[in-house]
Amino acid sequence: MTATNDNNQIVHDTGLAPMLNKPLSVRKLLLLGFFLTALLPMLIVTLLAFYQARTVLRDQIARDMQTRASAALSEIDSMMFERLQNVASWSRLDVMHEARIGDVDKRLSHFLGELKQSYRGVYQELYVVNQANRVVASSEPRQIGQVAPILQPWMTVELAHTPLLLALIQQQRLPISSEIIDADSNEKIGVLRAVFDWGEIEQILQNTQNQGSAAALLNQQGTALAQTAEWQKIIAAHDVSVRSNGNGLGHAPIFNWQVEISQYRSVVMAPVHRMGYMFIFLLGVTAFLAAAIAAPLSRNITRPLARLTGYAKRFMRSSTQVELPAPDGPLEVREMTNAFGKMIGDLSLSKENLTRAAKLAVAGEMAAAMSHEIRTPLGILRSSAQVLSREKNLSAEGQEVASFITTETERLNRLVSTLVDSARPRLPEFALHDIVALLENAVAMLRMQANKKDINLELMINALPDNDANQVFVECDGEQITQVVLNLLLNAIQILDNGSRVVVTLFENMDNVIISVADNGSGVDEAMKEQIFDPFFTQRQGGIGLGLAVSKQIVTAHFGALTVEPSSLTDHLESAAAARHGADFRVMLPKQQMR
Repeated sequence: MTATNDNNQIVHDTGLAPMLNKPLSVRKLLLLGFFLTALLPMLIVTLLAFYQARTVLRDQIARDMQTRASAALSEIDSMMFERLQNVASWSRLDVMHEARIGDVDKRLSHFLGELKQSYRGVYQELYVVNQANRVVASSEPRQIGQVAPILQPWMTVELAHTPLLLALIQQQRLPISSEIIDADSNEKIGVLRAVFDWGEIEQILQNTQNQGSAAALLNQQGTALAQTAEWQKIIAAHDVSVRSNGNGLGHAPIFNWQVEISQYRSVVMAPVHRMGYMFIFLLGVTAFLAAAIAAPLSRNITRPLARLTGYAKRFMRSSTQVELPAPDGPLEVREMTNAFGKMIGDLSLSKENLTRAAKLAVAGEMAAAMSHEIRTPLGILRSSAQVLSREKNLSAEGQEVASFITTETERLNRLVSTLVDSARPRLPEFALHDIVALLENAVAMLRMQANKKDINLELMINALPDNDANQVFVECDGEQITQVVLNLLLNAIQILDNGSRVVVTLFENMDNVIISVADNGSGVDEAMKEQIFDPFFTQRQGGIGLGLAVSKQIVTAHFGALTVEPSSLTDHLESAAAARHGADFRVMLPKQQMR
């Protein structure tokens, strides 16, 4: 086919020229531009990012497994070290000399029974055998007079110049023995045996597990001394295994064992696979959207993303709070901005919680090192009070005082346990409690201390109109909430000047209760609000700074909130210009826990 132009020149039409001269649509230009300039670099970057993220994720999973293994080993070593300390210290108590006379008054047996009960299942049996290998005192009365079982030695250790014999573990029982020596004659009186429940070790291993993992405690030869259900199966499959690194006690290890955590490879790699699928999905979605959306819309998307990226960089570089950019662009980008802001807030909160937990862990380790030094005199005080209460001619007032000594020594022992567990606090035991009675009890206990400083301590109840003002029931751990209230009251009484005022007020609504502990002291300034609940932060000379931190931890475990605000109480003895606004610590607790 030929044609002529205006100049009568012959043009040969091959059919290709019209296609080349025809202008392309915007849609095709966007698709072509994307595939030529964006898709290939994006694919390369995505693959590199996936490879890097996969490497980081795998390393993080391995570190997490090793961290859990080391933490479990540290907890096991701490528990066993405490058990050895218990047996070593108990064998040196004067009450153990009752074995010389066969414990005729059953004083030693009663003492062993109380020890077993106070440790709540940690020890299955506590008994003393004489030179003839007969049980002369026991926490289990049926054992007294029987021939003690012959133990197969496992290992011998020396702790605080006291040799200890550990027998072989059989049927979840680990007997720990220590000779009872007369300090004056250096004569062996008998042997104290404490049968430790080996199931406590398996429970620690159970707590380290997550989905698709198992744990075991191994000796130097690699033999499992304790293990969870799936461990043998995972080991047989030759999947991922990580052992603990060090014992974490700060001294030479006693047992030289290791905790090994094993996990199915499919479970370990599942996050990596999900991440890979996510990268592929995002790449496809990005390609589709970039091919379908025009350049102005692309700019509307990239601008808020760039601002969000700048916000993330500023957040990483800055030690102060960075303002989140206002949500802009399409709805998805706005939601992502809000979600990213929430994530950054959660990261900041997690950082604060980790810092607080680290400080509480230090307190827990310190308390664990000295707990037996405190519990030994407490045990002597309690035993003495119990002996005194059995006196026939003791007056009613004396009986009441002896009961007070026994009750308070038990409470002090629980407080020592609470301090030891501050790094790994006990979970609340929820039950219905009358919060009014708890507050009245707490105020009564500290009334005398307040009177010594001429502090006016008041209690006010603001219950709902339809409810009995004398009873407000809340589902909580009564002992822990009492500890929180006592901590807040003690904090106020110790800091306030003589003649000050403290008001404890209970507010009730349909869903929550609020406990207010307000004073008319110097108050808490804005700078202190950020630190007042941190461990070891205190305003009092000689204070430890753990009361408010532990209180915050307890209230958080109850799904509540602990805050501090300026108090409405003012010192009316001063002029209005010089009036001081004290502190108002408020504990918000839900009436019912969500199951």
